[in-house]
Amino acid sequence: MKLGVLRFDQSAKKEVLNLFGKTLDDEGYIVEKENKEQKVLTKKGEEIHIDEWAGIVKGSEEFVKSDTFSLVEIAKRLD
Repeated sequence: MKLGVLRFDQSAKKEVLNLFGKTLDDEGYIVEKENKEQKVLTKKGEEIHIDEWAGIVKGSEEFVKSDTFSLVEIAKRLD
């Protein structure tokens, strides 16, 4: 499976989240736009702060953190 990549800078993150029906809470965590009490979770059940967010896996709403371990893990799964 080939990994498709769409790159965007920090300033576009909120707009990309908006396209997926997401927004940020007062602390900067990604949440559902329709229910700001419901935080978005990674596949491992972790909350994601906007500064940690790397992207969304194609074909799902699997949010991925930008730390090295998470990125290597997703790259191995999609290879």
